[in-house]
Amino acid sequence: MPVMACEEIGTEPRTSDRSGWRPGVLGPRARAWRTPLTLAAVVLAAFNLRPAVTSLGAALDEVRSGLGMSGLVAGGLTAAPALCFAVMGPVAPRLARRFGPGAVMSAAMAAVTAGLLIRPHTGATVGFLLAGVPVLAGIAVGNVLLPAVVKRWFPTRVGPVTGLYSMALALGSAVAAGGTVPLIAVLGGDWRLGLAAWAVPAAVALPVWLALAGGRGAAPWEPPFPTVGPAPAPRLARSPTAWALAVFFGLQATAAYVAMGWTAQIFRDAGVSPGRAGLLLALTMATGVPLAFVVPRLAARSRRQGHLVLLLGCCGAAAYAGLVVAPTAGAWLWATLLGVSTCAFPLALTMIGMRARTGEGVVRLSAFVQSVGYLLSLPGPLIVGALHEHDGGWTRSICLMGALLVPQAVAGVLAGRPRAIEDEAGR
Repeated sequence: MPVMACEEIGTEPRTSDRSGWRPGVLGPRARAWRTPLTLAAVVLAAFNLRPAVTSLGAALDEVRSGLGMSGLVAGGLTAAPALCFAVMGPVAPRLARRFGPGAVMSAAMAAVTAGLLIRPHTGATVGFLLAGVPVLAGIAVGNVLLPAVVKRWFPTRVGPVTGLYSMALALGSAVAAGGTVPLIAVLGGDWRLGLAAWAVPAAVALPVWLALAGGRGAAPWEPPFPTVGPAPAPRLARSPTAWALAVFFGLQATAAYVAMGWTAQIFRDAGVSPGRAGLLLALTMATGVPLAFVVPRLAARSRRQGHLVLLLGCCGAAAYAGLVVAPTAGAWLWATLLGVSTCAFPLALTMIGMRARTGEGVVRLSAFVQSVGYLLSLPGPLIVGALHEHDGGWTRSICLMGALLVPQAVAGVLAGRPRAIEDEAGR
């Protein structure tokens, strides 16, 4: 994650940014309302970073039937977030530096709101996909900028505020996963209205970010983000740890987006009711909430993180085996174990911070790992969708996901060794 300067709120900025934004000194009255407003903005934005994905996963059968969508295209829908994250990751900090983080986040929430309203009503698969682009771009911007906003505005309370932000993100995932099917039923069985309804939380977040972006008491964002970009390719390309982290990150991202996009459909095809399948997906998403606090702490206390990688991998393997052998009999257990395995994400982020000696190194390693990792994750959801389309079942798709746990574990164990990229890259 980007490493931010941590000046105290209320200090005089040295210069204005290129957007011409000269915030000035924050007085006591400005601080009194700016801090809770920023906290509310962060929580509301975090809540909106997953409903567009998990609500679609819960209602994917209705969407495919309504639009005549193939399994391969549906797999593309589950892979699309990773593509947007890979593309927008390097762009978002530059936009924030030019226009200000508040303005960019306002635009992101506006894009999510408009896209969610338009996407279900396009009437065709192509229109559905195109309308989803601004939604996913807005989510990608939020993924990149929100941790930096937390670091900048709450430099002495990063841990608690990040925990609150993580809980809001997980809550949004779980609520959308579990609430979409019942919401569709309440709205007369219209899946279009059920999906479009998730534009409401984004619309609520938009005016809060607009209020934060405007006004005289704006936050002293200068400098908003480090100007350091990814390290030159030959440098990090010489680091086995950087590549191991990238592979580990990419494979865990593959598992996460397959889980978000296909878990509910797997249970529904096994005979589980739509409402219960949505609740099972919600359970998978919610399981990671408490573990998101525990796993990074355990990782930070150990010189090696391989044992945590293997433990999470074993939970994923047990979940996939259960989905093949007895998908309905142990549905709640498999959903829980699958949720535990998705905690490889916070583990990967923690290891990124531990594998470099300096803040600059962390920024460069994070950019390299996430860009390469998200690109590596793209084929997985597509292949899963294509296999399901070809077979008419899920056995081979689930076995594929189980097989991918082997290279994920190997890469994670290698990445978990106490190494520094500066040494391996010859710096």
